[in-house]
Amino acid sequence: MDAIVLWLREVFLEPSVTQTIIILSLVCALGLQLGKLRIGTISLGITFVFFVGILASHFGVTTDPVMLTFAQNFGLVIFVYALGLQVGPSFFPSLKKGGIAQNLISLGLVLLTFLLCILLYYILGISMPNLMGIVAGATTNTPALGAAQTTLHQINPDATAEMAEMAEMALACAVTYPLGVVGVIIALAMLKVMMPKVEERDDSEAPKAFFSEYEICNPALDGKSVREVALLLKRPFVITRVWHNGKVEIPTSDMILYFGDHILAVSGEEDTSQLEILFGKREMKDWNRPDIDWNSVDKQLVSRRLVITRPKLNGVRLGMLKIRNLYGVNISRVDRAGVELLPDRDLRLQLGDRLTVVGEGKAVERVAEILGDEVKQLDNPHLTTLFGGLVLGCVFGMIPFYLPGVSMPIKLGLAGGPIIIGILMGAFGPRFHLTTYVTNSANLLLRQFGIILYLGGLGLASGANFFDTIIHGDGLLWVGAGFLITMLPTLLVGWASIKLLRNRYDGTAGMICGSTANPMALDYVNSQLKGDGASVVYATVYPLSMFVRIIFAQIMILIFA
Repeated sequence: MDAIVLWLREVFLEPSVTQTIIILSLVCALGLQLGKLRIGTISLGITFVFFVGILASHFGVTTDPVMLTFAQNFGLVIFVYALGLQVGPSFFPSLKKGGIAQNLISLGLVLLTFLLCILLYYILGISMPNLMGIVAGATTNTPALGAAQTTLHQINPDATAEMAEMAEMALACAVTYPLGVVGVIIALAMLKVMMPKVEERDDSEAPKAFFSEYEICNPALDGKSVREVALLLKRPFVITRVWHNGKVEIPTSDMILYFGDHILAVSGEEDTSQLEILFGKREMKDWNRPDIDWNSVDKQLVSRRLVITRPKLNGVRLGMLKIRNLYGVNISRVDRAGVELLPDRDLRLQLGDRLTVVGEGKAVERVAEILGDEVKQLDNPHLTTLFGGLVLGCVFGMIPFYLPGVSMPIKLGLAGGPIIIGILMGAFGPRFHLTTYVTNSANLLLRQFGIILYLGGLGLASGANFFDTIIHGDGLLWVGAGFLITMLPTLLVGWASIKLLRNRYDGTAGMICGSTANPMALDYVNSQLKGDGASVVYATVYPLSMFVRIIFAQIMILIFA
């Protein structure tokens, strides 16, 4: 019996590599199970992992500090890099439609948060390291906490004092995190009640690719080729079908158009008025309904969605394939990471792009062979590029940047470097024939594994004095300051976005969730609204706002610590 007790003590209680792995895994598993609990529509989700780690540490569970630090940092790097890879392909296209304006509003929210933080620093007398912990918890932005701790490590030579300050920062984050999650949800609910008239506008986010039908009534176009007509308008559009004498055809660049022909064009919705002026008359039929059966529209033609799986096509311009002229097949849509792109000839293709092609059955089959269309090939992970990106991200995060008036250099750290490299790799990697594609399920696994590992390690590292701080220390003051930091900027910026700038509620809510790195609040918004407008804006503003928060957290430590 004694031997069993000693064995159990060795496995579960005595700090070691094996014990750290076991404890961390148990914390993560239990936290994920508790994360399934919901109060109405509100759930803390994976945040429970953080609090299970705190409880374990509070009740005396200790682990190997070196292993725990490694697990935290490695989890953080995996999470932010995978996030960058996910949003990279759609990040820059999303900026072209309202993304820049949304990012500017998001930056305004971030700036207001840190201005309020400086004000509280002078009024309440809370140290800046603790305030950065409060801000990280109040905005549910734990990577910013990691960046602030890294900077504090650089400027504080006293190891003992440094560890104590870093522990207090983590505690401040821990006690303010729950209200950070709930506070954003409360603020969004208040904005929804305050702006009922704005919310009644239920129009959904317009797709990138918009279909419209026109009759050629402009005599100047009679006898001109498709190529010549395309050059008459500087805005990009693609003619996908031509009805001539009641017969539908897939147009080539050399096809001649005649007076009275009907054409189906795909363009941006904002360009339809210019197309109507060009062609002469627009038909009012709605070609953008999700229930349209394209195969029944023209029975002699086949509409299929093909996936690019051939590595040699990665980074190739769409026009270089000459699919329309060589095979009589037309590309009407390009879907990339959930974002619809206009099939312009200058569009660079990426592995995993989904192309909707229209043409005769045999021609479509030939095009499928060219593109690959073997989904199973995408399931094979390209780990060389993945690990290479992690190397570049970590190295980039360690590059010092000097700002005017700041004595110490700024480093993006393990939170900022990998996410920027991830975005750049996802967006531009194919241009250099780098295979950066990761399936959605694999990317989700990487992100979830990384953030859960980080939260579990953070909880175990900071929970020893958690309850004592709340009861006997400055915990209640921290909670009050955190709630103010959560609510005030969110309400002010949300009100200004909806009331003054006339933005829709769903886009504003997505912007707030993204700028506060709050996926739990995003789940709440999506449960209240139709469509994915909030999710699109969330992905658009998340990377930049996280990057700015990481930089600001470091600057605040350097100036005020």
